[in-house]
Amino acid sequence: MRVLWFLIQKEFIQIFRNKALLPMMTILPVIQLLLLSNAASNEVKNVNIAVVDNDQSEFSKELTDKIMANKRFSLIATPFGNKEAMKYMQGNEVDIILQIPANFEKKFLRKEQPSMQVLVNAVNGQQATVGSGYLINIISTFNKSLIENVASFTMSKTNTATIVNRNWYNPELKYTHFMAPGILAELTALLTIVLSAMNVVREREIGTIEQINVTPIKKWQFILGKLIPFLCIGIFLLIIGLTVSKIIFNIPMRGSLITLFLYAIVNLVAVLGFGLLISNFANTQQQAIFVAFFFILIFILMCGLFTPIESMPKWAQYATIPNPLAHFISVARKVLMKGSGWAAIKMEFIYTLVLAIIFNTLAIISYRKQES
Repeated sequence: MRVLWFLIQKEFIQIFRNKALLPMMTILPVIQLLLLSNAASNEVKNVNIAVVDNDQSEFSKELTDKIMANKRFSLIATPFGNKEAMKYMQGNEVDIILQIPANFEKKFLRKEQPSMQVLVNAVNGQQATVGSGYLINIISTFNKSLIENVASFTMSKTNTATIVNRNWYNPELKYTHFMAPGILAELTALLTIVLSAMNVVREREIGTIEQINVTPIKKWQFILGKLIPFLCIGIFLLIIGLTVSKIIFNIPMRGSLITLFLYAIVNLVAVLGFGLLISNFANTQQQAIFVAFFFILIFILMCGLFTPIESMPKWAQYATIPNPLAHFISVARKVLMKGSGWAAIKMEFIYTLVLAIIFNTLAIISYRKQES
């Protein structure tokens, strides 16, 4: 333990001597957290729409007014025909064209079902999907209102069912509450991967690794000596990030923070082992960074932060199991937003623990040192 203690002391001295490393570990992640939590949102706030009203009736105008009352929609034009409306879409001036048929009101009064057409500019798939979803919801509500007030005079109100929607865990649907825990988990894990990936190879570049190799330090002592300081830095970064997220975004903290930090320690051990594994095989810091970024891009795009894992193909869902970021983000959201305990994060903990054992065992085995 005495040898390990001296190794940890040496690492902390090297870290605090590096003037560029300290801002990179503290200030930059906080700035990224503030920027990304506000900017990285799946919410579609402004949908440009053109309404082709072929009916020009009281009902069609009322529907148009209902759509315009929604703050997400901006009425760009009310063309008289489909060809004219398509010109707006081809010029990227509108995202959605709503066509109201000529006999819209008449069919309602006859208790028939008028059909409307919604043309969506699907170049931006997310804008198209979310925007058309908003519009269809408004039209459905409008249809239900008309059926209740006009077309079904004979229907008793006691026969109608009332549906009340309530959003649990995030009642106001604040994207910052949803994104901030995930981005914080992502930044903490990614920063520790990059720092640990550069660490051993840096010793090799400046020549100090040769001095360590001639000492009786064991492989596991060397890896543990590298791991513990960056584990402390990762936990410190998590504390700073949670504090900033609470003060700036007022994110909910319904679960036990002890649970979150205990899981975070296991997750950071896993990602640090992965970073040290990369560092053992790299000859230069540039090689280590390139290899780390190769895996980081895969981890980010398949971690469930921007695209739900449940929406991915089955093979991709299985591919997220060895992704420590996916488990960290899932646990951070469950604990902070839902107040989940150990029972709810059991599988994430088991997967992460297995990853931690595998990555660190491989890091110890792959460290090239001639035992004395």
